[in-house]
Amino acid sequence: MNDAASWVSVARLLRPQGRHGEILAEILTDFPERFERMQGAFLARDPGGAPTPVAIERSWLHKGRVVLKLAQVDSISAAESLRGAELMIPVAERVPLEPEAAYIGDLTGCELIDRNQAANAVVGTIQDVIQQDQGTDLLVVLGGDGVEHWIPFAKAYLPRVDVDQRRVEMHLPPGLLEVNAPLSEEERNAHQREAAGENPSAEPVSEK
Repeated sequence: MNDAASWVSVARLLRPQGRHGEILAEILTDFPERFERMQGAFLARDPGGAPTPVAIERSWLHKGRVVLKLAQVDSISAAESLRGAELMIPVAERVPLEPEAAYIGDLTGCELIDRNQAANAVVGTIQDVIQQDQGTDLLVVLGGDGVEHWIPFAKAYLPRVDVDQRRVEMHLPPGLLEVNAPLSEEERNAHQREAAGENPSAEPVSEK
């Protein structure tokens, strides 16, 4: 189970936090309470490298992050050597979600279907999800025509998510896709004139 799809990162180790090997880590899970009961996980020291088992002696939340004390990491220098490593768990150990909910990593690569278009048209493929501290997350969807759409991942638009079939179905509001439509040549020229400090609506002035 060494392929990347088999693992999920729950924390990224940042720097030593104490004199006895404690490490401050960035939380990469929406379920930070899981650290309270974690006794073991896996450590990925290099991108693409195979995670190795590691025992967690204790952990506690600290100012929006988590402090970890890993077994056999007992000094500042040992903790420093793990800077940038990631704490991983197998995909099978993720916290179960409510129906119709999905992990962000599972959405990437799914086709987005607009049920409001004829024959349930394919809008494109989800490339990324922009998470927002306040407001609705945004799906970054690349259409077959190369146009990138940013679409609110709003529950009101969302009748069905099927990550097994790599398919997300939404009822998109009329006009939403046109927001990201390519500019016409006239619009591009107007933007260029405006960027150059010209009035895009003014008539060109010839030299007398």
